[in-house]
Amino acid sequence: MFSHVMVGTNDIERSKRFYDAVLGVLGAPEGVRNTARTGHQRVFYRHGGVSFGVGEPIDGKPATFANGGTIGFKCDTLEQVQRFHDVAVAHGGTSIEDPPGPREGPAGTLHLSYVRDPDGNKLCALHRPKA
Repeated sequence: MFSHVMVGTNDIERSKRFYDAVLGVLGAPEGVRNTARTGHQRVFYRHGGVSFGVGEPIDGKPATFANGGTIGFKCDTLEQVQRFHDVAVAHGGTSIEDPPGPREGPAGTLHLSYVRDPDGNKLCALHRPKA
């Protein structure tokens, strides 16, 4: 359904350091820098057939996060959920909501961790154990 997700940043260097480390936990290679035709800086991560980007807003206004929005990243193991969280916090992210771990819901047990990136974007690491 999705081809890519893009979030804004007010500090491209800080965001690149953060996402290089955090997405590296999931096996994504280091982000690729790109300059838009408008001159705005962007960094793209391509992994598993999808793309994630972070960039300076083209309209020149400050980047803001989506209230109520969450970007979920699929993890292969429970350990990856915890490591995603820990690496995010070690690189300027903020732990939010409940501590990393299992959550019961209509879809069964999911293992989740939630953080905010340095610009306030809400990220979720999710592992769904095989039944």
